[in-house]
Amino acid sequence: MRFLEEEESDPMLSVINMIDLFLVVIGVLMATIARNPLNPFSGAPVVVVERPGEAGMRITVKNGKELTRYESSGEVGQGLGARAGVTYRLDDGRMIYVPEGPTPPGTDAPRAERAGGDQSP
Repeated sequence: MRFLEEEESDPMLSVINMIDLFLVVIGVLMATIARNPLNPFSGAPVVVVERPGEAGMRITVKNGKELTRYESSGEVGQGLGARAGVTYRLDDGRMIYVPEGPTPPGTDAPRAERAGGDQSP
C-alpha cells in the first residue's frame, strides 16, 4: 500500500519550476529581438517594405541607429524631370537597369529617346 500514500510536496520545487519557465520565456524573447531586421543592437543598414504595392505601403530605412519612415499617400507623384533609363525584369525575377545617354563611340546603336521627344545632346 505504499503507492496509495501521498508524497510530501516541497514548495521550493514550484518556485524553481517557475524560475525555469521565466528563463525560457526570456530566451525566446531575446532570440526574437535578435532575428528582427530592425534590431536596435545591429548597425547594418536595412530597408523594410510593409504592404508593397498597396495604398498603405510604408518603407522603413534603418541606417545605424537612425530610423526614417516613408509612407505612401496613394497619390501619383508629379514633378519635372527627364527619363533616366529603362528597367527590365528577367524571367528569373532579376531586374536590370539600362541608363540612357549618349551612344558610346564605335557602336551603331541609336540613342534612346528622352522624355518629351527632345533629341538634343
